[in-house]
Amino acid sequence: MLPFANMSQDPKEDYFSDGITEDIITELSRFSELFVIARNSSFQYKGKSPDIRQVGRDLGVRYVLEGSIRRGGDRVRITAQLIDATTGGHRWAERYDRKLEDVFALQDEVARTIVTTLAVHVNKAETERTLLKPPATWQAYDYYMRAVDVYDFYWTSFDVQDVYKARSLLEQSLSVDCNYARAAGLLSCTYLTAWLNPLDNDFRNPSALARASALARRAVELEPTSPMAHSYLGDVLSCQRQFDASIAEFERALTLNPNFTHLHSAMVLIMAGEHERALMVLERHTRFDPFYTPQAPYWRGTALYLLKRYSEALPPLLETMLRAPNFTICRLFLAAVYAQLGRLDEARAEANQILTKWPAYKINPTRILYKEPSDIQNLLDGLRKAGLPE
Repeated sequence: MLPFANMSQDPKEDYFSDGITEDIITELSRFSELFVIARNSSFQYKGKSPDIRQVGRDLGVRYVLEGSIRRGGDRVRITAQLIDATTGGHRWAERYDRKLEDVFALQDEVARTIVTTLAVHVNKAETERTLLKPPATWQAYDYYMRAVDVYDFYWTSFDVQDVYKARSLLEQSLSVDCNYARAAGLLSCTYLTAWLNPLDNDFRNPSALARASALARRAVELEPTSPMAHSYLGDVLSCQRQFDASIAEFERALTLNPNFTHLHSAMVLIMAGEHERALMVLERHTRFDPFYTPQAPYWRGTALYLLKRYSEALPPLLETMLRAPNFTICRLFLAAVYAQLGRLDEARAEANQILTKWPAYKINPTRILYKEPSDIQNLLDGLRKAGLPE
């Protein structure tokens, strides 16, 4: 599915069309019979007019959904068309005019129509399971979509201000509807992000982790059939060193949606010492998301490092640093890889880069979240060889 074009005059309304697109992708992916490319890869075509046949070849798909959205006043118009990527021929097209408060029903209608058009036989139980639970009001959803747009940008900028802005929007969403599970789940993620990364005083702050845990559990309580809610809880449990429970949450997410893929499932497996399985998860993720984010090669490099396959770990870590130069935690692994390969000049150069961006950094074994002592020792050994201070 390609990003729906924003036909409004104001480019600031992009978040709206992007949000609708992402929700339709999410709903379609819940049908086990469909293979649906992830949002990140679909959005590589945003603002472009690509040849649909080339898109099909790039993404390895048979059908492409494209369309546009125009928002005006209290109404929205969505046009959608399904195209056979092998021939470029149209299979189905429709236009929808609705009030904004009906947009959730509209998303379901579009998803259902596409499934029917593709002649997928979905039983009643699965159809009911795929329904997205909307917030109580349109305003809560609007704040949530704005937050998604901002938070996605953080993974390029690594700027704490993007986390703060997303957090503020999510808090506004919950102030409008305190039972909106998706807002609670993503808000949890902002606290966990700050706990994991050296952005501000929330770094390794127990209160930030506790807040992330409470919000993730609330999201699962509010929407127990949401794969993403279970994913958020799995993230938190991993950081709390509850490794088996964390893996169980990601397995629950897959049970709810066989097409579900999330990079943090690799993180959970790596922390639990299941590195080969993490590599399999990453391979599957990149099939669903061929234009993967910089975090995918980072986790691949991490898994390979912990397997002591240092030469193989170097290229993905270099790819991440090329695409996300402010990703400081990745630079730690890059320094360790160089050191383990005996390339000490390059290891020390990376160590200097780390200390320039993070002057207070010290090697601290208690902050390494791995289950297996051998993994902890492997990383400590690389960091010490790189010349980082203790």
